[in-house]
Amino acid sequence: MAAVAQLLLALASLFWIAQAVASEYRLGPMDRLRIRVVEWQTAEGAFRDWSGVSGDYTVGPTGDLSLPFIGEAPATGKTTAEIATMIGDRLQQKFGLLDRPEASVEIAEFRPFFVSGDVQTPGKYPYDPGLTVLKALSIAGGVKRAEGGQRAERDFINAQSNQKVLLDERNRLLAKRARLQAEAADKDIIETPEELNDPSLASLIQGETSLMAVRNQSLKLQLMALADLKKLLSGEIEALEKKSVTQSRQLELSRKELADIGNLREQGLVVNTRVSTLERTIADLESRILDIGTNSLRAKQDITKATQDEITLRNDRAAGLAQELQQVEGDLEAVNLKIAQYGNLMSEAMSLSPAAALTANDVRPSFAIVRTSGDKTEEIAAEETTPVLPGDVVKVKVLLPESQ
Repeated sequence: MAAVAQLLLALASLFWIAQAVASEYRLGPMDRLRIRVVEWQTAEGAFRDWSGVSGDYTVGPTGDLSLPFIGEAPATGKTTAEIATMIGDRLQQKFGLLDRPEASVEIAEFRPFFVSGDVQTPGKYPYDPGLTVLKALSIAGGVKRAEGGQRAERDFINAQSNQKVLLDERNRLLAKRARLQAEAADKDIIETPEELNDPSLASLIQGETSLMAVRNQSLKLQLMALADLKKLLSGEIEALEKKSVTQSRQLELSRKELADIGNLREQGLVVNTRVSTLERTIADLESRILDIGTNSLRAKQDITKATQDEITLRNDRAAGLAQELQQVEGDLEAVNLKIAQYGNLMSEAMSLSPAAALTANDVRPSFAIVRTSGDKTEEIAAEETTPVLPGDVVKVKVLLPESQ
């Protein structure tokens, strides 16, 4: 019966996590946003960066976002996509623009979360994506330790809790490394590392797969934009070349006509006005041909620049992936060293008191999350793997066996 109860509890926890991940994040006070606005100018065929609007902004205590040219705008309860659409629409309306500016809005810093109850250091802490109740407990110093307890039991509990957090962190880093390796090799599927073959860890690879798809789509769109620009410029060059041929033909005819009437002019059979008109026509045609050549050269230079931008984009992506891989490898090495360190501490505690592990397992923390959504505040029963959202209050209460 106990095994069945644990299985049902695990399934309920996984369902709760899936629901939390599927829902879109809604903004609230103290969320910090990174906003960038650009505008495609159809007439000029170029992008313009709205540096006066771009920057980092914080949602105020009233839930409003204060932006240049736009003023106060409600942000509480909205997604970053809705904020981006609102910025583009308002700027277009305010300045009467032909093309709507495009805004990119991402969360630079989430609003904090809080830990209260039987923890070592209750209080307010900065939020990181992927936060769970267990991680929040670790950040707050773990379960509150009694002053008169035995040192071995306390050391074992602390080491065991910290090692669990580090094992979770290692799994996350392994999934990230697998994703980076797949991106570097231009693969569409992430190969699951042997350490993550456990079905309970499948969500880590699924999350990294979704992230890889978004990053690949972003790169694809940028490359498509450059390809379309090069295609447009090539068409312009082709049109200019045809125009140049026509102008050259007209110039040839005008020069031939001028040569034909040259003898007649010497004999006084043609008026000077006719000769002057032909000379002006020839000069005008020569000037047009030069302008066409200049425009064609400029278009070719733009194609070269677009090609260089494409190369730079690919090189920057490759360099970024290499740098991220190097950072992940370093983080993995550090995490593995800490896992080994806490394993040694657990072994030491057990050598001092064989009952340390049993005592640690007898400790039963109870968790709850107080969450506010709009005007509604509710308390939700939680487990160690339950996701924590920005603004949540994690309540911890330790339940000890009757014998203690």
